[in-house]
Amino acid sequence: MGKYEGKRVVITGGSSGFGLATAQLLVDEGARVLITGRDQAALDAARDRLGRSAVAVRSDAASLPDIDALADRVKAEFGTVDALFANAGVNGFAPFEATSEELFDQLLTINAKGPYFTIQKLAPLLAEGSGVVLTTSVANVLGLPMLSAYAAGKAAVRSMTRSLARELLPRKIRVNAVSPGPIDSGILEKSMPREAADQAKAQMAADNPMLRMGTPLEVATTVLFLAFDATYTTGAELAVDGGGSQL
Repeated sequence: MGKYEGKRVVITGGSSGFGLATAQLLVDEGARVLITGRDQAALDAARDRLGRSAVAVRSDAASLPDIDALADRVKAEFGTVDALFANAGVNGFAPFEATSEELFDQLLTINAKGPYFTIQKLAPLLAEGSGVVLTTSVANVLGLPMLSAYAAGKAAVRSMTRSLARELLPRKIRVNAVSPGPIDSGILEKSMPREAADQAKAQMAADNPMLRMGTPLEVATTVLFLAFDATYTTGAELAVDGGGSQL
C-alpha cells in the first residue's frame, strides 16, 4: 500500500513544474489527483503521464466562473478533499518604471486573487485535518530587480497563508506555504530565448549558496511534507531555495 493510498488531492497549475512533480509523487503512492491548467495540450500530456489516477481539468485561476466550475467538478469527482495545493501562477519580468497596468493586473489576479478564491470555493470540500499549501516565492522577502509586481503578489499570498490558517483552524485545516527559490522547472525557457535562459540559470546557480538550482522534485517533497506530515504546523512558509533567502 502506498503512503498516500486513498487520499484525494487537488493541484492547481498541475500540468507542469512543481505541480506536476507533486502529482506524480502522489499517484505513485496511491493517491487520486485532480490537476488544473490553462493549456489543454499540456493538461492532456500530464494526464497521460499520470495515468488513470489523475483527472485533468482546464481551469483559469484568473476566472471566478472557472473556479466555481472547478469546485463543482471536484465535488463530483472526489466528494471531499484531503489536500489542496494552490499552485497556479505566472511570472512576469519588467523594470518598475516600465511595468504596465496590464502586467500588474495579470500578476496580481492570477498569483493572489486566484489562490484566495480557489481556497474559498474549495474550503467546504476540505476534510477535517486536511492540509492546504500555497506557492509563494523568495521574491516576497528579497528586493529583486524586474520583479516588483510579481513579488507584491507573492507577498500577498504569504500574508493570506497566515490569515487563512487562522480562519480555517476551527475545522482543523492547516494552511502553509512553500517558497521556492531558483528552481529549474522549465519556466525560463518558456519566457525567454534558450540562450538567455541558459545564461540566467548559470547566473542563478553561481549566486546561490549551494551553487546550483533546485529541482521540481525538491519542491514537491516539501509540499507533501506540509500537506500531510507537518501536523503541528500552520501559517508557516518553508523556503526551498538552497539557502538563498536565509544566508
